[in-house]
Amino acid sequence: MRTVRPRPLTPEAFATYGEVISARDDAHHYPINYGATTRYHALGHATVNDGQVILSIFRSTPLPRLVLKIMERHPDGSQAFMPLNGRPYLVAVAPAGELAPAKIEVFLADGSQGVNYAAGTWHHYSLALNEVSDFLVVDRLGPGANLDEIELAEADWIEVVLG
Repeated sequence: MRTVRPRPLTPEAFATYGEVISARDDAHHYPINYGATTRYHALGHATVNDGQVILSIFRSTPLPRLVLKIMERHPDGSQAFMPLNGRPYLVAVAPAGELAPAKIEVFLADGSQGVNYAAGTWHHYSLALNEVSDFLVVDRLGPGANLDEIELAEADWIEVVLG
């Protein structure tokens, strides 16, 4: 089993896997609504093949032990997660294509950052930390199976240590 410490989630570090969704100073932004609102524009791009974009809420329970054993991907569309409770969470990802367990990376997202996984990007299911947490999820609804899931061999499991 490999042990990893999560890296900070930044747009640059995550670019291989998709987009970081956050109201950051370097994002394209401008005032709207007579100056009462700032629009952080086009932070993510939802994509779907043969279907429609839907919004859902996922309620995630923290794992009793942070050992990653399963990875999944959605070949027919992107999938975005935006935390609703302002709590940090983990993001575990690997490049699209054939899953290479040695290439799995783990990021620590603060409670103001969301992620948009590019279609085909391998990722672990949502990884809440400390408390049950809700996420707004934007993904695809359409015909056919849009989920590939792989259980890692025990030698490829990843234990995540925080701190």
